[in-house]
Amino acid sequence: MEIETKGFRVDLSEARWYKSTRSGPNCDNCVEVAFVGGAIALRDSKNPTGPALIFTPDEWDAFVEGAKDGEFDL
Repeated sequence: MEIETKGFRVDLSEARWYKSTRSGPNCDNCVEVAFVGGAIALRDSKNPTGPALIFTPDEWDAFVEGAKDGEFDL
């Protein structure tokens, strides 16, 4: 599946998806990430053929830093 967004043309059929090493084998609420075509894609691991969110490198960096800083903690 090829999509064009945010100035990227991304072919998700060529993506190599990674799940966090902290995700256990019995975990049912995981996401997977792929670095493809200069963009970062994120999808639900339970629905690999479903939609994916596409981030620019700057957006991804901001998200990761926010997560590290506890910005999204409830």
